Amino acid sequence: MRLPLAERIAARLLVLPECASTNAELRARVADQASWPHLSVLLTDTQTSGRGRLDRTWSTPAGTALAVSVLLRDLPADADAWGWIPLAAGVAMTDAVAAQLPGHEVGLKWPNDVLVDGRKICGILAEVAGGAVIVGTGINTTMAVEQLPVPTATSFAALGVDVDADRLLADYLTGLQDGIRSLGTDAQHAEATDRCLTLGQTVNVSLPDGSVLTGTAVRLAADGRLVVDDGAGLHEVAAGDVVHVRRAWDPSQRRCSRTVGG
Repeated sequence: MRLPLAERIAARLLVLPECASTNAELRARVADQASWPHLSVLLTDTQTSGRGRLDRTWSTPAGTALAVSVLLRDLPADADAWGWIPLAAGVAMTDAVAAQLPGHEVGLKWPNDVLVDGRKICGILAEVAGGAVIVGTGINTTMAVEQLPVPTATSFAALGVDVDADRLLADYLTGLQDGIRSLGTDAQHAEATDRCLTLGQTVNVSLPDGSVLTGTAVRLAADGRLVVDDGAGLHEVAAGDVVHVRRAWDPSQRRCSRTVGG
């Protein structure tokens, strides 16, 4: 896989023919700061044991999805700003995907999924590792419709688009680099708010303690948390699985239909 555009942006770029988890592979290299500086990238198009939120694991058919992990070292001393990293990555990937899908509704489902026409095309997982942060993303590229894992997923191929993977990665890395430089700023808050499809939706949030919060997602807090109004008050959610009624684009009828999905 040749990625000349991405190579110009990444401090180091390693392409593996196959690996279990790009985040795990990169985590094993974190201690070597000289060889793996800020904005180093490790990727594959055949990941066999990817990991998402709540330690969920998955695999994809060989060659049908890009698994990309980026090492971030140049971060603010105030670790509170690090909470914006998943949203910064989400904004960057939303814009990178949208650039190759004109005419489609592309947006961010809080806190870590990129949706196209209401269906998931990319997931994001950020992990702290040895004083740095690794941001892993999985993007469905050439996955055929029959290969999609769930009805609420999509891919570039399923949308009839031959993705330019090099441009996609280069656009993402450029946006992520800019986002890391502006963590927690008013400008970043405005960008995330503009791209967040969750806002205004009725949501069910499965919280880490096992409870479920139901209400309307009204805004993003100053630290990137999701603010949910359940009718009795406002609640700031730092982490949780979000299911919401979202707009699913129907290009054949040029209208939006309502679809329930995760």
